[in-house]
Amino acid sequence: QVQLVESGGGLVQTGGSLKLSCVASGRTFSPFAMGWFRQAPGEGRVFVGQITWSDGITYFDDSVKGRFTITKDHAKNTVYLQMNNLKPEDTAVYSCATQLSSTTSFKYWGPGTQVTVSP
Repeated sequence: QVQLVESGGGLVQTGGSLKLSCVASGRTFSPFAMGWFRQAPGEGRVFVGQITWSDGITYFDDSVKGRFTITKDHAKNTVYLQMNNLKPEDTAVYSCATQLSSTTSFKYWGPGTQVTVSP
């Protein structure tokens, strides 16, 4: 079992930045990848980006490409989502999840952290 806890959310103005953290615990942690997702009010959860745990290769949805970056710290079992040039449409609850292998889906979701971008 893996437990994930996100932090770092808050209220920011348009054009501002936030850095989210996702800390994993509960078992020997060596996933295939870690992903970030977001869910805006009244909408479903959507993919934001991911990072491969072994080599740090990242992939992002087009809506955040060039504005968001993902990094990792193996020693701390932590993944970070740096969000720059934030827009009101980025307002959502952001959650992280693990992908244990390349052939499985994301699971072990964290509770999420709220990000609100004011106009």
